[in-house]
Amino acid sequence: MAEKSSSGSRLAMRRKERAAEKKTETEVKKEEQNVEKSAEDGEQVEVNGTGEAVANGDAEVTKGAAGNAGQDKPEPMELPPFETFTGDRMDPFSFKFQFKNVEYSSGRNKTLLCYLVDQSQGVDGLLRGFVEDEHAGAHAELAFFHLVLPQYDPSVNYKATWYVSSSPCASCCAKLIEILQERKTLQLTIFSARLLDFEEPDIRAGLKALAGAGCKLRMMKPLDFSYSWDTFVEHEDQKFTPWEDCQENYEFYQEKLADILE
Repeated sequence: MAEKSSSGSRLAMRRKERAAEKKTETEVKKEEQNVEKSAEDGEQVEVNGTGEAVANGDAEVTKGAAGNAGQDKPEPMELPPFETFTGDRMDPFSFKFQFKNVEYSSGRNKTLLCYLVDQSQGVDGLLRGFVEDEHAGAHAELAFFHLVLPQYDPSVNYKATWYVSSSPCASCCAKLIEILQERKTLQLTIFSARLLDFEEPDIRAGLKALAGAGCKLRMMKPLDFSYSWDTFVEHEDQKFTPWEDCQENYEFYQEKLADILE
């Protein structure tokens, strides 16, 4: 009787254990279904057994981070700084691309400044060349006074003429006004291929103030492009051929500039 009672007891315990196992399997399946549903809905779920909630799509990142934990992180690549260049003559492609007087200047992220500086008698030579910037450091207009004409002699009359791919920004206008006020014997004339952001109030005000300080502002006409080509470009005896809408674009910008300066 004792053995029969003991056998029945063991049988009852095994039934309870099987029931518990079935219940556990059912709960696990339900949890897996809930996880999959939450992942499809973009909700946050637990992954990798960490107990940390991460958004759907971040699970792969977590796995990758765990796999690369023992690896050294790559050092960030250092890009060379943008520089300001000076020279005697530029290549033809740079001139044709940067000086093209289109209204929407996509991709033209630099300023080319061609210069002539005529100094009064007693000073040797006529300064001629170009300055190029990448709009990262000093703009070409200000770099000119650091690299080309850093010294100023009040007894000398300076007549500087610039041919620039785009007109000065508001900040450069303010700096140029200061320079003209300090250098009383400097005359500056700027011929621009394009007007930079001519609808912006601060740029319009800057250009008007610059003209009021004595700087002559002009737009480049086809003849000016041809002169700049002959004077500042390594053209190898090739003649400059204006693009189809060169004259039309000049008239467009000339009207905009006149409206700013009136």
